[in-house]
Amino acid sequence: MPIRLGFYVVSPFRGDRFYVRSFLDSMDTFSAPDIHSELTEQELQLSLEPDLMPRHVAIIMDGNGRWAASRGLPRIAGHREGLAALREIINFFDELSIPILTIYAFSQENWNRPRAEVALLMTLLEQFLQKERQTFQDRKMRFLPIGRLNALPISTQAVVNDVAEETAHFTDRVLTVALSYGGRSEIIDAVNDLLEDARNGKVSIPITEGQFEQYLTTADLPDPDLLIRTSGEARISNFLLWQLAYTELHFTKVLWPDFRRREVLLALLDYQKRDRRFGRVSQTASSQRGS
Repeated sequence: MPIRLGFYVVSPFRGDRFYVRSFLDSMDTFSAPDIHSELTEQELQLSLEPDLMPRHVAIIMDGNGRWAASRGLPRIAGHREGLAALREIINFFDELSIPILTIYAFSQENWNRPRAEVALLMTLLEQFLQKERQTFQDRKMRFLPIGRLNALPISTQAVVNDVAEETAHFTDRVLTVALSYGGRSEIIDAVNDLLEDARNGKVSIPITEGQFEQYLTTADLPDPDLLIRTSGEARISNFLLWQLAYTELHFTKVLWPDFRRREVLLALLDYQKRDRRFGRVSQTASSQRGS
């Protein structure tokens, strides 16, 4: 039974009392019953509203190591199964006509992992790209790597850059992969590039948000509509700090290797329940006041 924490606020204008849920209570998305939980995968998919589908979904793929440990397997087994999950999600997004997927594949902090694990991860990345190379072409999907790519091993850089160049002309579908990436570093790099352009007279100060966004690695993309994080963690971990300003967040306890089509559908249905106001009054509240 989830613990409910909250408090009452008394309005100074009308004396009304409003129950305000605490952050811990709002995080009951992990444990609260869902009306969709008993539906089949087909029923879940039929429940989706086509007009409310996100255009851009970002995913923090977390839990490979815990998945492997729970089965008495080496961590690399979790990473391999995580790649299988990724292939399934890419295919399903294509089926659902969600054009942009951004994944957090390797953070700057991940360099602190054991050297052998990092080497295996780089090998898996190279193998994945080589195997999916023709798939990108067949689906006219752009592979867009972001992050401090010069930190990657030379062989990994070569494959990453080759596949990126081969698919750079595609625009309808995009797979953005964050490698050696950190949100703070991306902003710092953008600021330094902007200052260099300002010194050279290429840009005048002050700048607008739109101008600044052109210096980010995601300049060609709309901001994510939905962020999904697996494995029960409820934080964004230095991922797309600028771009997630108005993104809807969905956290699930499911470990990444187990995150498949059904979990995608549940996340999308949760997203479609949100009232995305962007600072405006919701249409529902507005219509109620006008009635």
